[in-house]
Amino acid sequence: MTQYRRHRIQGGTYFFTVVLANRRAALLTEHIEKLREAFAEVKAKHPFHIDAIVVLPDHLHCIMTLPKNDADFSLRWRQIKSAFSRRIPHGEHRSRSRQRKGERGIWQRRFWEHAIRDDVDWQRHVDYVHYNPVKHGWVDEVRHWPYSSFHRFVARGMYPEDWGGVEEEDIDAGE
Repeated sequence: MTQYRRHRIQGGTYFFTVVLANRRAALLTEHIEKLREAFAEVKAKHPFHIDAIVVLPDHLHCIMTLPKNDADFSLRWRQIKSAFSRRIPHGEHRSRSRQRKGERGIWQRRFWEHAIRDDVDWQRHVDYVHYNPVKHGWVDEVRHWPYSSFHRFVARGMYPEDWGGVEEEDIDAGE
């Protein structure tokens, strides 16, 4: 089995990109309540804080902070993916490999992660998360995308409602 090098920091803050196997599917927004339930289920068992999140039809970006003595983000993503998959109807294409392993064909097996280094890095990634629906052409203005923590940031006075994003950042987001 391949060993992936992951930068694990107890109590760390990470940026993630998690993607559906079928990039043409819209399962995440079509079943947004099921996704919220999956996050809540896992969070109850394995606490974490969502600093920022955006859910697009085929992928999501999330900035997550783990508890002080915990660095196991892989466990959380494995369980979130599994909990979501259990909640939605079967019918997706499954490769022979997935069939042999008894896996659903909903998610890409892996995810992209980046350990947040400092406040500037955190803000750049939060901006990236919130601007992503505009970047992908789902809306013309950030405030029009409903599945985003942007609205929470506006309510807290951290962004103006008409915030339009920033110049394209040189962020490797695993997309």
